[in-house]
Amino acid sequence: MSLDLHAGRLVGIVGENGAGKSTLLRILAGDLAADSGVVEQTGLLGCCPQETVLHQAFTVEQHLRFFQAAYGISSLTRAFELLEQLRFSDYRHQRVETLSGGTRQKLNLTLALMHDPKVLLLDEPYQGFDWDTYLRFWDLAGALRERGCAVLVVSHLAYDASRLDALYRLHAGVLLETDQAGPEAVAV
Repeated sequence: MSLDLHAGRLVGIVGENGAGKSTLLRILAGDLAADSGVVEQTGLLGCCPQETVLHQAFTVEQHLRFFQAAYGISSLTRAFELLEQLRFSDYRHQRVETLSGGTRQKLNLTLALMHDPKVLLLDEPYQGFDWDTYLRFWDLAGALRERGCAVLVVSHLAYDASRLDALYRLHAGVLLETDQAGPEAVAV
């Protein structure tokens, strides 16, 4: 497969369960070696895996501080902006074990974005979101595109294909660009 993800582009990949979407993201993120080929990446990378990278006993803010140290960033200003934008700043002092799946996913997304990456890889990023948060997600994705971030959204379906600059279908390890015919859902 060949995929160019340029700055200021919002790209989607859809595929059925087992098609290799998560494996592809792990290869792109550098977590898994490819059998062959080359992945070239420029710019700071952010990755939001399908499975959250959260510790049950930590609070939301403890996660932010842990990732602040890991990223080497001096301020949590961007993280707090994201908490507000995703409307879960009231949960800052709650432990992850008490959060709903959708709120955990909001934290997972915040951790992927708080260091202001130039390339963002998202695996089923809106899983568990209510409708309002789902819409805020797309507003956030559009704002990232406007800021010049390259955003890749991987999912088993794309309800809002019209929001994407390009949509690909992954089937049996083959990546094909699809026609974006409008706002209807693309399912595989």
